[in-house]
Amino acid sequence: MLQSIDMGKLWELLSYDADSPLIFSSGLFLFLFASFSLFYSFTARRVLPRIIYVTLFSLYFYYKSSGFYFLLLISVATSDYLIGRAIYVSQTVSRRKALVALSLAIDLGMLAYFKYTNMFIDLVNVLRGGHIQFKDIFLPIGISFFTFQSLSYIIDIYRHRLRPVRRWIDYLFYISFFPQLVAGPIVRARDFIPQIYRNPLNVSRTMFGEGVFLIICGLFKKAVISDFISINFVDRVFDDPLLYTGLENLFGVYGYALQIYCDFSGYSDMAIGIALLLGFRFNKNFDSPYKSATITEFWRRWHISLSSWLKDYLYISLGGNRKGRIRTYLNLMVTMVLGGLWHGASLRFVIWGAIHGTALAVHKVAMAMFPSFKAQGIDMKSPVRRLIGTLITFHVVCVGWIFFRAEDMKTVGDIFSQIFTSFDISILPQFIAGYKGIMILMLVGYALHFMPDSLEARAKRIVTSMPIVLQAVVISLLIWLVMQIKSGDIQPFIYFQF
Repeated sequence: MLQSIDMGKLWELLSYDADSPLIFSSGLFLFLFASFSLFYSFTARRVLPRIIYVTLFSLYFYYKSSGFYFLLLISVATSDYLIGRAIYVSQTVSRRKALVALSLAIDLGMLAYFKYTNMFIDLVNVLRGGHIQFKDIFLPIGISFFTFQSLSYIIDIYRHRLRPVRRWIDYLFYISFFPQLVAGPIVRARDFIPQIYRNPLNVSRTMFGEGVFLIICGLFKKAVISDFISINFVDRVFDDPLLYTGLENLFGVYGYALQIYCDFSGYSDMAIGIALLLGFRFNKNFDSPYKSATITEFWRRWHISLSSWLKDYLYISLGGNRKGRIRTYLNLMVTMVLGGLWHGASLRFVIWGAIHGTALAVHKVAMAMFPSFKAQGIDMKSPVRRLIGTLITFHVVCVGWIFFRAEDMKTVGDIFSQIFTSFDISILPQFIAGYKGIMILMLVGYALHFMPDSLEARAKRIVTSMPIVLQAVVISLLIWLVMQIKSGDIQPFIYFQF
């Protein structure tokens, strides 16, 4: 009887739970990954068994995140695998274009159904005064990421930049690889697929150390900084801005800017770190974006895999900057508005995209009118100009984050109203005293973000050179710290909703 009860609990733990998707910062993932790693080492010299083993674990990982929608993932992989091979052997341009159009129709049609049907029904009800009843459609976690990843594979084959994989299981491995499956980074096939066939698969001491360092950084960002300031401050302000002063609302916005950075870059760090432990290397996805002195530089540093995807597969496809200034500005606006819609089916995300599109266009205009503005980028030498540019860029980004985070446009209006009509700097000392823990964590978070790259590189070298036992001790201490400050249930990653 006792054994049956225990087996029942184990089955419940290992089955899909819509209220508790599997995430890297959970104890269950730590247990599953440790079990997975025990057998993974036996596949170091055997390519096909390794591909099958990792793919099966990846599909289970996605099942624990989105239930039986893992079948959707398999369907996308199957259709694009077949279409990719058909494009490669096609002899006519018209047939190649038709096959690309077919892939776009399947992938984007699926994405549109899951992400935008609810918005469309609501819009029809508003415009026609109707009451169409439609059950809310569940949004599978990570659908935007693996869809964009699969599309890049098809387009690269069409552009003669990539040969298709020979086996279906190889492509399924690429699409489903669990470290980046549900929240990126968006990994290009031409960067990743060659790594699949390396034999023997060697995890060097340096790769292992870098992986541990990134996992430590990501776990600290997500579970210590992001979750704590979210639950204890940011969520409260955005839930009802009118209960708080303008100063508290402003710091709520600053807090969210730090929260979303720590949450998303923390996930990326852990994804890249886990991939390194398995012998695979992803490109960097975040590069201290709030250090940016221009909005253009911001998008070279923020969610690099998405911004480069939008540039290569949307902006350039629209004509890029090859068809005159006006068309360039329009292409920037269209790209960023569609990037906003990619994040969510809401007017708020359209406005967020329009803010960034407008800012990018304004920067282009400024560079055309004042050649010296071209220096206001990564290599700008004037400290004063860089400081001013960084402050302006940060606050433009923060304005966009208000639309990104708020539940509705009323909340957006309330936040702006409180900041501009109920702002009293004299209460700053009382505010700091009342939110001492929050202020300390925000200060630590921003200080770590703005610290020189040389210090980060030194910290990486220190962790990388540690004995494995000492690295395990550091991770254990971090997990203990997470448990000490944890408030309630583990918080899902913000980008799971996209």
